[in-house]
Amino acid sequence: MSIKHIQNSVKDVIAYLKGNPEDAVSTDSAVTAVMEDGLRCRATGVNGESIVTDMPKAIGGGEAAPSPGWLSRAANATCDATRIALRAAQLGVNLDTLEVTVDSVSDDRGLLGLDKSISAGPVSVRTRVTIGAAGVAEETLREIVNFSVAHSPLAEGFRRVTPTELDIKIA
Repeated sequence: MSIKHIQNSVKDVIAYLKGNPEDAVSTDSAVTAVMEDGLRCRATGVNGESIVTDMPKAIGGGEAAPSPGWLSRAANATCDATRIALRAAQLGVNLDTLEVTVDSVSDDRGLLGLDKSISAGPVSVRTRVTIGAAGVAEETLREIVNFSVAHSPLAEGFRRVTPTELDIKIA
């Protein structure tokens, strides 16, 4: 897609939502995970999307696919990269380089429930962005990244506690 196409699309969506704010909130499509074998799990979406996860051998998995934690970091990195590209296009900036790396620190005692004071989730998350655009000031590129990461749904979700709901059905 060309930068102009993205720029026009973003402009159109912004204009629409400003005039129709009631349409801005929607329920995201569901993903259903089913255990296939051991710790191998398949997640599918309503449109046929599919991914497989597995856990490392050290914890009993087959290590035949990425772990859910790896996919979480991958989702965060691609979400940030997409948001940065959207913001750059919105401002008419043609990026030559964009690379986003996300890593995290975890304490496995939380996953295994060994200590109630230790969270099962990441202890910390780090995002590294390499960005470049010919003829664009460093300050502008930093502003694009800062704005984008502040408005990236997954990165923002890591920064705050998201209200959650749990429904259990016994089969």
